[in-house]
Amino acid sequence: MKTLRSFRHRNYRILFPANAVSNTGTWAQRIAQDWLVLELTGSSIYLGIVTGLQFAPALLFSMQGGKLADQFNKRILLIYCNFGGFISSLALGLLIVTENIQLWHIFLFAFTSGLASALDAPVRQAFTAEVVGKKDLPNAVSLNSANFNAARLIGPGISGLLIAAFGTGPSFLLNALSFLGVIIALMTIREKELFLEKKPAMKSKIREALSYIKRRPDLFGTMTVVFFATTFGFNFAIYNALMTTKVFDLGVEVFGALGSILAIGSLTGAIVSAKLEKRRTPKAVMFGVFVFGIFLIFGSVAPNFMIYALILPVTGFIALLTMITANSLVQVRSDPAIRGRVMGVYLTVFLGGTPIGSPLLGALAAWIGIRWTMFICGTITATSGVIVYLWLKDRIGNPESYAIDDVLDTTYNDK
Repeated sequence: MKTLRSFRHRNYRILFPANAVSNTGTWAQRIAQDWLVLELTGSSIYLGIVTGLQFAPALLFSMQGGKLADQFNKRILLIYCNFGGFISSLALGLLIVTENIQLWHIFLFAFTSGLASALDAPVRQAFTAEVVGKKDLPNAVSLNSANFNAARLIGPGISGLLIAAFGTGPSFLLNALSFLGVIIALMTIREKELFLEKKPAMKSKIREALSYIKRRPDLFGTMTVVFFATTFGFNFAIYNALMTTKVFDLGVEVFGALGSILAIGSLTGAIVSAKLEKRRTPKAVMFGVFVFGIFLIFGSVAPNFMIYALILPVTGFIALLTMITANSLVQVRSDPAIRGRVMGVYLTVFLGGTPIGSPLLGALAAWIGIRWTMFICGTITATSGVIVYLWLKDRIGNPESYAIDDVLDTTYNDK
């Protein structure tokens, strides 16, 4: 079956279930962390600050993670990154269950877990190409997204039930254990079965990736609209938490359920994307960002919880279909010699706006309300898709790939 062809590779079959468990733990912790902040402070401002701290390392270190991916053994790097995530989640979980938790602890471990994730993400993205090869890479990207969003469907619901029964601590401990599963899976990978491509002699410099992207309108345009979509649109944790508590006056079970409802659409988008590999173009990304922004606006004016819950999975479907298109487009069209650093830049763009945007959104929601905040963010997102398309429509074309020597002025030889 073409939709599942990445499972032909033994290494992928080992990693996929381990990542499924880890992703479930990640989503369980995200819900628990947001609820913990609201329990301790009741403040949308602090919620925005914690979210910002968790994603600040993506702004600071994702490019460094991409550089490491082009220099060192990706499997070993991923083991270290997952161990860092294990320590952060375990420490925070123990502080909660022993009733010693304070707000500054959440700030600290949100940052440290974000650091592990920031280094892990570009390495993991680049490692996917080595696990399945370039031919099956678009399929693997779709399946990985389906994996992530299936966990997004399960994790929030599990976390909501755990929080209602036992408090937030078990969700953090569950996530800590899930990192160990990934470490074990990575240790059983057969390196001789990896698709390792020979790379031209080149110093691993981040500026090479920036130069490469600047001269590639297809990559540059894609990353530009992704920045606006993720900075202003992908704030569902804040949107759902505040719509649940401030607008609809509902509790934690409903908050967890909204995460699962969103994931229904996201998972569907990931599954559908596996059948649309040939339609992954910059124009598709820009159009998707526009439609995503429009549905955020619809959600902001939903008159009641039921309508909001019905709009949410459609929004998630469009968002994930668009982001999977962007992700696989950037990976497939990047030269192997520089793919790790390009993905580092991409993930900086994808996550880097959150440390700035989340605190601002939290403050804006406290000032004008979450409905108007969502409306403004949806408008910015939709407008970015239109403007970038009009700006680059005659330049993005439809190239399948570029040789790196066609884009860079110079290759660098190590001495």
